[in-house]
Amino acid sequence: MLKITAEAEGVEATKLESAHRSREDGYPFFKSKKMRKLVVGDIHGGYKALLQILERANVTPEDRLIFLGDYVDGWSQSAEVVEKMLELSETNECVFIRGNHDKWCQDWLETGNQLTQWVMQGGQATIDSYIRTGNVANEKHKEFFRNMATYYIDEDNNGFVHGGYTMRKGLGHEAYAAEYYWDRSLWQNNALCGSLEQMPKILEAHKEIFIGHTSTVIWGKDTPMKSCNVWNLDTGGGWNGKVTIMDVETKEYWQSDTVKELYPDEKGR
Repeated sequence: MLKITAEAEGVEATKLESAHRSREDGYPFFKSKKMRKLVVGDIHGGYKALLQILERANVTPEDRLIFLGDYVDGWSQSAEVVEKMLELSETNECVFIRGNHDKWCQDWLETGNQLTQWVMQGGQATIDSYIRTGNVANEKHKEFFRNMATYYIDEDNNGFVHGGYTMRKGLGHEAYAAEYYWDRSLWQNNALCGSLEQMPKILEAHKEIFIGHTSTVIWGKDTPMKSCNVWNLDTGGGWNGKVTIMDVETKEYWQSDTVKELYPDEKGR
């Protein structure tokens, strides 16, 4: 299993001691330039949707897979999604980025604490999934959550993060890891307010930036949105939208069916 060492994270309010790791210390440079780099948006327990996009994109072991986080919470198969992530880590070069829902789930798996806010925002479906599949005490699952990266920067200086960042220097300069998976300002206050001709300075730190977290269905879309150099791949997979996988280089993308249609008797998030 490929493990990406990003910022070491403890309690959300704890300041990071190693806030500025070098690429050599924190991020792998992959050997093959022939492989596709495929980035995946929020999944939210939609295991059936995940299988659809992997099939529709014709994913092979030659592809690098970059997941933007929020694997769990919403639909009824969160534990199955995590199990699939573990399978993919054995066949593909994978980057697993932490989302805010993943942090909530990790805290529950580690401590048993059921935060009310989490339970009400899809967490109950995750709890039920883990109990039903018998994975509550599965150490491999706990290790999966522990080893997630808070962000990823590839060899072309593309940035990948669940939520965003607030520092002009770009990814790797936040004082608190939680900024990476809770921030919405990068998209809402910067990307949507600028253009390629008048791009906010904070976006210039990276060639392109790929995010999830803030669903495009808010703007009436269930397809990837681009503003300035930021791509938003949260296409509503936890709600009434779809799960998306995109080729980082070509921008070709593939989507699942509307996830609600795959789980007609469930409400999602």
